[in-house]
Amino acid sequence: MAESEAPAGRLADPAVEARLARLDELLEGLEAAPGPITRSAVESVRLLTEVYGEALARVMDLADGQLAERLADDELLGHLLVLHNVHPEPVERRAARAVERLRPAVRERGGDVEWAGVEGEVGQLRLTAGGGCGSGCGSGSADVTAVVREAVLAVAPELTAVEPVRTDAEPVRAAAPAFVPLTTLTRRGAR
Repeated sequence: MAESEAPAGRLADPAVEARLARLDELLEGLEAAPGPITRSAVESVRLLTEVYGEALARVMDLADGQLAERLADDELLGHLLVLHNVHPEPVERRAARAVERLRPAVRERGGDVEWAGVEGEVGQLRLTAGGGCGSGCGSGSADVTAVVREAVLAVAPELTAVEPVRTDAEPVRAAAPAFVPLTTLTRRGAR
């Protein structure tokens, strides 16, 4: 069965995504509407979400290690586990796995990406672009960084950012002067 197909009576991934998008629209509209009925509706959604989160936490408490891992590997369940703060894997491991999933595609394009760890709440990665270029050249590295950032933050929203780190192999470029000395300008004008 393809990833987007679902057993009879179940939602396929695209149908889940469509419902989540619609739910976001409805909640945004609801939160923007004034009045006590709106506040009651928003509170009802919040309370229902908390109860379902508690139920999911209890499932994870009862699951053995192998089942917990299988549940966490499911994209939808993994996101819910993160949302309810009951994911069995630490942030570091989830982020590293997201980078490893993207690594073959980056290597296919002549570059490489590697998880470098977490500094505070910022995920860090080492990135090399194709053609022997370091992480600072071309739009290709910016594109790869954006894709990796999105993938990491999807599985580890606890992080505030994902940024490339400079490796020791990268050349250190001298900063350009911040101003042109006045004497240079006056000498040219005198000639």
